Amino acid sequence: MTALRFSGPVLPDGEVADLYVVDGHVTYEPQPGAETAAEGWIVPGLVDAHCHIGLDDHGPVTDAEAEEQAIADRDGGALLIRDCGSALDTAWMHEREDLPRLIRAGRHVARTRRYIRGYAHEVEPQDLAARVAEEARRGDGWVKLVGDWIDRETGDLAPSFDPPSFAAAIAAAHEQGAKVTAHCFGHDVLAGLLDAGIDCIEHGTGLTPELVERMVAAGTALVPTVMQLDKFPEHARGGAARFPAYAATMTDLHVRRRDTLMGAFEAGVPLYAGSDGGGVARHGNLVGEVVALAALGLPAHDALGAASWRARDWLGWNATLEEGAPADFVVTGADPLADLSTLFAPRAVVLRGRVVAGVR
Repeated sequence: MTALRFSGPVLPDGEVADLYVVDGHVTYEPQPGAETAAEGWIVPGLVDAHCHIGLDDHGPVTDAEAEEQAIADRDGGALLIRDCGSALDTAWMHEREDLPRLIRAGRHVARTRRYIRGYAHEVEPQDLAARVAEEARRGDGWVKLVGDWIDRETGDLAPSFDPPSFAAAIAAAHEQGAKVTAHCFGHDVLAGLLDAGIDCIEHGTGLTPELVERMVAAGTALVPTVMQLDKFPEHARGGAARFPAYAATMTDLHVRRRDTLMGAFEAGVPLYAGSDGGGVARHGNLVGEVVALAALGLPAHDALGAASWRARDWLGWNATLEEGAPADFVVTGADPLADLSTLFAPRAVVLRGRVVAGVR
């Protein structure tokens, strides 16, 4: 295979270098005859830590549609995806070198009739731990719980399961070597999940300073999906007639979202970027989430790191493009730390050493 040459500042440090790609890996040893592929700022492959390949509004899609979703994410720069719950078995994507690297969390596990129809395995408390253990065996090291959802009897957000059931489920996943994350909009579910040693929280709009302190102490991650939170007013309006308490809760969570999430970031909770692509959110817009994190108040370096080098390290991949690292990166025409929007139109997207997208 012909060696490829890329030149420019290599993030996160920004040291200017000639980076060569040989046999799918990075080297800084000059390669005679290398073809110059792109010049610009070189960013370690972007990470979408909350994405749903294989879902649309109504549940699982076909394999062909899932492939289109994965390509849209890839072309948007997401080269490593933690698929945060899907009703479609996408294990076959591991064999496709042209598709993003995928870390599957199996299918969501929810309470019966307490989540989006067609999305989850729906179980009662006595069956939760066994179902979670099964998803841990089927996935790639993660399991996704639905921590809370609207309870139509109370008319408001409520935990999907009681704390002992959550604790047994999380222990079952950990025994299988899997980590656990949970969808959490509200406040009431969080303490029990943290007591049980959950590894990550999705959304996290119900966090309080005391809960944040516990996350920092335990190293619990947070994927806030900032773009998704902008849908809270829509959720509130949709439920206002039948569930006024729910509407009030969602409105309050939305109003306080910036203070809540920035409080977590400033306290030291590790935040990562997730587009929530799939279902109601479109695929291929991870960069939109990076921009949204910056608009929330994160410095550009932290917002980009949450979708690149820090996220890669968190998920067990090379954080930086050191000698011998897999050649997964994005090349931009301008400094993304000065203008994150330059990530929307990369000059090159390089996956497994191949230029798979970009405007060049």
